Amino acid sequence: MLLYASGGRVSEICDLRWRDLQANGDGAQITVFGKGGRTRTVQHPPSVARLLMPLKEDASPEEPVFRSRKGGQALQPVAVLRIVRLAAHRAGVELRVSPRWLRHAHASHALDRGAPIHLVQATLGYASITTTGRYLYARPKDSSSRFLAL
Repeated sequence: MLLYASGGRVSEICDLRWRDLQANGDGAQITVFGKGGRTRTVQHPPSVARLLMPLKEDASPEEPVFRSRKGGQALQPVAVLRIVRLAAHRAGVELRVSPRWLRHAHASHALDRGAPIHLVQATLGYASITTTGRYLYARPKDSSSRFLAL
């Protein structure tokens, strides 16, 4: 859920520590240390916060949010890939789902639902608006003319 909700890269999610997650009203925010040494915060609704907070139990601020069952170290990206693929299979999704696929789905769905492109850019941590623009698809039954005062 956090991969999709945050649009985070799998390495960013694997590197999350409890100190990087803070309550924010009813929801939560995570501080993500991303590509190129850039840091960003990503807001999450209450539904995501309710899933994350019970995982903490008595963990220290330095412990990983997502720990391996073997040794308690942070999950590795390859383990997250296996978990995502297993979850997709259990849900009956026959597409080749991956953490990156969830990141792309976040961008596409947010833009489809009217999120401003600059907000999606900031949330995903893209340096260039051009990169974010790849998620904009032409819609044959829609046109920007409907946004004009004509």
